[in-house]
Formats: sequence, C-alpha cells, structure tokens
Amino acid sequence: MTKKPNILIVYTGGTIGMVKDYGTGALKAFDFSQISNKIPELQQLNCTIETISFKEPIDSSNMNIDYYVEIAEIIASNYNSFDGFVVLTGSDTMSYISSAISFMFENLQKPVIFTGSQLPIGDLRTDAKENLITSVQIAASSNNGEPIIQEVGLYFEYKLYRANRTTKISAEQFEAFTSMNYPPLVESGVHLNFNYPLLLRLRGDEKELVFRKKFDNNIAVLKLFPGITEKVVRSYLGIEGLRGLVLETYGAGNAPTTKWFLDILREFVEKGVYVVNVTQCAGGSVILGHYETSSDLKNLGIIDGKDITTETAIAKMMYLLGENLTKGQFKRYFELPLRGEIRE
Repeated sequence: MTKKPNILIVYTGGTIGMVKDYGTGALKAFDFSQISNKIPELQQLNCTIETISFKEPIDSSNMNIDYYVEIAEIIASNYNSFDGFVVLTGSDTMSYISSAISFMFENLQKPVIFTGSQLPIGDLRTDAKENLITSVQIAASSNNGEPIIQEVGLYFEYKLYRANRTTKISAEQFEAFTSMNYPPLVESGVHLNFNYPLLLRLRGDEKELVFRKKFDNNIAVLKLFPGITEKVVRSYLGIEGLRGLVLETYGAGNAPTTKWFLDILREFVEKGVYVVNVTQCAGGSVILGHYETSSDLKNLGIIDGKDITTETAIAKMMYLLGENLTKGQFKRYFELPLRGEIRE
C-alpha cells in the first residue's frame, strides 16, 4: 500500500484567510489548524495535510524580501518531510512573491503551489475553497511516486500557471491572473489535465536542493511614457546605492532616440547599474535591434528582457544581484532561462 502524500499548507496572510464575524460584520483571520473543519472536502483528497501560519498575517501590500525569505525558510526546513507545499498569500503581490520564491530554490523537485482568493474563505460566494482544494490536489498528484509538478506554480480559477510567468490582471474577477507568454501547466475541469510537455524538469544529474536567499533590492522600475522629461529620468541617477533598473519600454523594446535619453542610459551603464529592457505590453517580447528605436539600446549593452514579465524581472534582478556576479555573467544569466521564466 503506497503512502499518502503529505502536503504542507503555509498561510502568510491575504483575503483567503479571512472569515466574517457575523456578530460585528468585521473580517478576522482564520485559524488554519481547523482547515479540515471549515473545508471538509479536503478530507476526501488522498493525502494528509498539515498547516503552518505566520504569527501575524501579512497584507500583500506589506510584502518584502524579508517575508520572501521567511516563506522560503519554512519550505526549506520542511522540504524532506513533505511531498508538496501550498502557499497562501494575498493576490495583489502574489506574482512578485511566487516569482522570487522560484529563484530561491535551485534543483526543486517538489511542487510549491501559490494560491489565494478574491473573496474571503467564509464568504458565501467565495472562490477560496475551489482554489485551495485544487491546489492541494495538484500538489499531491504524482506518477510512479514522483510529483508531477516540480516547480513553483500559481493556481487561480481552474488554471495552474508557472508562477514566474504570471501577472495579476483583475481586482474583481475570479480569473485574476494570466500568463500571456506561456500556456497553463494544468487546467482543472472534470479532470485535472496536465500539460506534460510544458512542465519543468531538472537537467543533468544534480539533484540536491540549493536554497538561495541573498536578495538585493537596490533596484528601481522606470516606465516610459510619451512626454517623459529629462528631469524625471535623470533623477534616477541620483538614487544612492542603485544597482539595477528595470526599464519598461514600448512594444518590442523600443525607446526614445533623443540624445539626452541615450546619454542618461549610458551614464547608468558606466556607473555599473544593470539596465534590463522589458516590454510594457501584457504579452509579447522585447526584440532588441529589431527596430531602429531599440538598436541604440542594444549598442549600449542594455540587457534583453525578452518575454519576461516586470514582476519576474524584478525578482530575477534581486536574485542575481545577490550572487556576486561579474558584469558579463549577470547579463548572460539574466538572458538565460533559469527557472523557465524566459524564452531560450
């Protein structure tokens, strides 16, 4: 008789963990140690479930790299005791958090599924139950004793996406997330349909989990817009200790060709600030040099963000800045897929 998979639910905060006090009408944090009583359907799953909760639930707007490390440390310290992990966070910053966690674990061979909800778990019309039940079921799914999912995913409204490919697109719809440049890994209908060719698998013989938690958040995001002034762009040069800049450009990576703009970018590069070009578009890719308006950026040595999302570009930059790389290594690793976050 095969052993039931052992799944750990990690609750950090967010809407999914709220229940209504019907006496006052106020929302309060739910005790996840009583999860099976609140969602008895979980008992029908072929797995055992344990829970860990942050002592103080963290609103998604207050998330930072210290909390990223706390989440990752819970997973790392319990990695050998559980077959899969379901992490509950607020949805507003879930793409940022889950992308960061994907870089913290090298050689991951177990599922780490992020989920949450748009309505509290105690609400009559909540989406929390389906999201949580299916996330646990996916985390417990295996073939011949091997987890089917061996990466960090994000599950919402019947779809599991690669976490570092996601963006939140709606504050109101249950279908809150999308992955414009990579198809869903799993779609939930009458059956769980796994898209096997898309799933991440380790290359080579290295199997030992490596936990990396040196993140450097001395970065900034600059979104271009028609009419942006030299004063605004130049102000970023004055940010003390700035080490990386995510530059959100137009279309396939296009930017102004005015002399002042290119001169400022050159100053960034000469100061040793890494500048990554990502597109403002919801889908598609930067193609440096494809148009004349991006050729100058390529000649300056700006890093090609390809089809990476802004959320993941931020996480990847923090991760690589913490790895003490040379300038050449940083550019090379950023433009390579490390966790399936960017096209080859």
